Amino acid sequence: MIALDTNILARFYVDDPGDPEAVKQRPIARRILMDSPSLFVPLTVTLELEWVLRAFYRFAPGQIVAVFEHLLGLDQVNTEEAERIAIALPLTENGMDFADALHLAGSGHCQALYTFDDRGFARRARRLTDATAVVVPTQQLDNP
Repeated sequence: MIALDTNILARFYVDDPGDPEAVKQRPIARRILMDSPSLFVPLTVTLELEWVLRAFYRFAPGQIVAVFEHLLGLDQVNTEEAERIAIALPLTENGMDFADALHLAGSGHCQALYTFDDRGFARRARRLTDATAVVVPTQQLDNP
């Protein structure tokens, strides 16, 4: 099994004709993903890939979700915590930050996820899912 880094996946999914290095690397990335019998994508790589697609290449949430749905559907690719990523994708498509969606998807066994991050995360979570509650604590709690 061969593990993949973010840049291999970015070259596979993004056509960047303005970057000469990318033009040379894209066919190599395609060959790796299509011809290798067994590949592994760490969860940290998926998190970084989402950031690269969103922040650098300006992919819209729907485009990002399409990339991950394709990646999760490749038989030769074993993606760490694929089920967790799959749970996070509809949340991401509907406006939740991908990292927040992964946090929430990984907290399904908990009664709440506490955050000081922002109330938007808590509102979006309430609107998009009835899973684990996202709570912004506003006072000291006696029973954490």
